[in-house]
Amino acid sequence: MHEKISPYFYPPDSLRNDFGSFRSPLLFSNGKQVKSAKEWKERKAEIKRDWEGYLGAWPDLYTEQKFEYIDTVYEDTYTQYSVRFKWTPNEWTKGYLLVPKNKVGKMPAVISVFYDAESSIGIGSKSRPWRPWRDFAKQLANRGFVTLAIGTKEASERNEFSLYYPSIDSVSVQPLSMLAYAANNAYYVLANCKNVDKKRIGIVGHSFGGKWAMFGSCLTDNFAAAAWSDPGIVMQEGRESINYWEPWYLGFHRKPWRKRGLITDQNPAYGVYNQLRKDDRNLHELHALMAPRPFLVSGGAEDPVTQWRALNHSVEVNKLLGQKERVAMTNRPTHSLTEDATEAIYTFFEYFLK
Repeated sequence: MHEKISPYFYPPDSLRNDFGSFRSPLLFSNGKQVKSAKEWKERKAEIKRDWEGYLGAWPDLYTEQKFEYIDTVYEDTYTQYSVRFKWTPNEWTKGYLLVPKNKVGKMPAVISVFYDAESSIGIGSKSRPWRPWRDFAKQLANRGFVTLAIGTKEASERNEFSLYYPSIDSVSVQPLSMLAYAANNAYYVLANCKNVDKKRIGIVGHSFGGKWAMFGSCLTDNFAAAAWSDPGIVMQEGRESINYWEPWYLGFHRKPWRKRGLITDQNPAYGVYNQLRKDDRNLHELHALMAPRPFLVSGGAEDPVTQWRALNHSVEVNKLLGQKERVAMTNRPTHSLTEDATEAIYTFFEYFLK
């Protein structure tokens, strides 16, 4: 299995040791170089504090809750439960818990996040028909993982997409960070299942879900591994889909919202996003918080091979910690998922979580 994924941990020779224009996360805010694992622990805490200052402080996580079970469907290789749990102080959500049959003991698990939970189990929804290769929860359940599929179905149908705390009129946490908070509440409710190994829980998402999975896994140490499919792993303004400036991500402002699309003089961005860019902050700092936990970028149109310039910074952090082959990337020409791309994701989780 390692042979199948080992090439993904190494950039092309032309990009090896190419760090682009990104400021090294191994530099403290005062410019001091991180030279040891102990110092990295201090620097990691500094990065988290800095980003919390931008994104807002989370409410307390719900670490003790358990699923409410709504109904049950028996499939050939797994049992599918409709479940309910509290994912923000103001909201409950419904999702699907898939449990492999004929398995004994604690199993690895993966949370799949998207616009709707239905896409992850292979059925889609009325407003978002299912497309091939997005059924992460179903396919991983067939491979022996407990899986939890969640999504923001109702908000997406309103074209609001995200989570707004305490209300959509005024937020104290940027919406993308609130999605990350919800993903970590999902982690705890899944970890509290008696057949789940809480030390072997991963997270995966595509596009919007890729952004969600990235923030969910980077902002805490809960997830043992993560796969992010073509989210746009760094902030940049030239690609309409790498749109962290939108109000449902990191550019929250009160309605009426800006017209969706690229930033222009006539259609500016607002809020925290502008401050992050002014301060020369970028998401490679968050990637580094994963170390030494492994992550895979399933790159498509928004994350081409040149994104290794950002990923190389996480490679350096892992080197400092005495780890290698913790940062992986696959590439395809299209944003849409492919069979090869998803197979690499599944193999990645099988290797690191099984």
